[in-house]
This record gives sequence, structure tokens and C-alpha cells, in this order.
Amino acid sequence: MAGLSGLGVAVPDGTPSGTGSVTVRALRLLEAFTPDRRELTLTELAARAGLPLTTTHRLVNDLAGWGAVERDADGRYHIGLRLWEIASLAPRGLGLREAALPFLEDLFQVTQENVQLAVREGFEVVYVERIAGHSAVPVLTRVGGRFAMPPTGVGLVLLAHAPTDVQEAVLDAPLQRFTERTITSARELRRVLAEVRRTGIAISDRQVTMDALSIGAPVYGPTGDVVAAVSIVVRAPRPQRAGLIPVVRAAARGISRALRAPALPAARPPRRDPGPE
Repeated sequence: MAGLSGLGVAVPDGTPSGTGSVTVRALRLLEAFTPDRRELTLTELAARAGLPLTTTHRLVNDLAGWGAVERDADGRYHIGLRLWEIASLAPRGLGLREAALPFLEDLFQVTQENVQLAVREGFEVVYVERIAGHSAVPVLTRVGGRFAMPPTGVGLVLLAHAPTDVQEAVLDAPLQRFTERTITSARELRRVLAEVRRTGIAISDRQVTMDALSIGAPVYGPTGDVVAAVSIVVRAPRPQRAGLIPVVRAAARGISRALRAPALPAARPPRRDPGPE
């Protein structure tokens, strides 16, 4: 199943779980691992991927040989380090994170609050970096984790600047309720998205949990498109939240400038003085 899963809506992808190419089947095995099921037996992998045990055994051996999965002493499998190495090459992952990290660290030092960087993947938010304060409000997000766009600060930013077809698909689908303050009206969400585009700031006030408020701002890429969003998550209610908007906006602008900066040319060796002829 794929599509609007982040909104609580499942859209069939047309591929039955037990069919498809070898590549599709292997990917289904990798997809069987989740944050709450990081280690799985061969039988559990087969059941969660919807594949015969013999097929699972053959594919898992291939994946383990390449390094995509690893087997522990108890015979349980988990994601391998080789897969993480390959995934780190994604330009919207490591490259974006490296450009953004100095500004995220500055934002954390100033606020001592949760700082997050996220991108849009389909109809969901994917978090590529997070810095958590020891005394900051707990959050439900993690690096590499996905979440629905409408109730979060970064998600509102990314949705407001997403292509029209993505916005309409989200607005047409049932909006998942997390708290009594979660926006579940498409008409209200449409108004909020217009306000985000007008002000350049998104505020999600207790839409995910009743003790958290997030403030998000857009990050622009070299071509002027919104490629990411940065936010802080603070404890709610926060009467002085207006004072946090400038620092979030400054961090987003700093990351945008870093992404637009041209690469430095390679250093040339110093010219040698030939001296007198």
C-alpha cells in the first residue's frame, strides 16, 4: 500500500503483495522493518512482506550478502550498514543536512528548544535532521521518520508550497485528527495554507499533541523552489511565541543562502618565481 498513508488513507499501488519483480519483492522485505519492529525473524519477514518463506529465504540471503540486511547471533535480521551508506548519498538527505546543520545548531543554541529540518516526500513529511533539548517538550518525530503534513509546522510550509495536484489530493482526503485542535476541515486548511504563503511562517498550535507548538519557515533551493522547511517545537501554550518567529526565519534564510552558494574552486598551486634568467 502506498500514497496518502500519512493522512490515514491507503491507496493501492496495483501490485499484489505476493507478486512483482525480484526488485519489488526485495524492497517489500526492506519495507517490513519499521521503527517499532527493527529486528525480525525470517518467518516474520515473510509474513509482513506477504511472500512465501522459500522466496523470502532466497532474497534475504541475497540482501545479506550485499549488506542491505544483517543477521544477529539469535538469527534475527535488521537493516544493514551498507544500506545506510547508500541512503546517505541522497541529495535531499546528507547534502541538505550538511548545509543546514550550522544554522540548526545556532537556532538550538539561541532557543534550547527542539529544532527540526524536513522535506516533502509524496504526501508526507520526512525529517532529515533533529536537535532535541534535554528539557524541551517531547516530540513524536525522529530522523528518517515520516509524518502527515497538515498538522505540523514543517508540513504546513511544505504543503503550502507543494504542487497544486499534491495540495488538492491532501485537501480532498480525510484529514487525520491527532488532538481536539487538529485542523480537519479542508476549507480551514486551505485558508491556513494561503496565510503561510502570505507570511512565510507556519504555526501549528497543539495540533499533534496538546503540549507542543511548532513554528516553521521555508528553505529555498538554488532555483528558488521550496526544498525543505525548518522549525522549532516548543512547549504550549507559548504567549511569547511571536519572539521566536524572527530566529526561525533567520535560520531558514541562512540555509537558503548556503544552498545557493557556489562551490569553491579547487585551490591552485602557488606559482613558482623562476628568478632571474
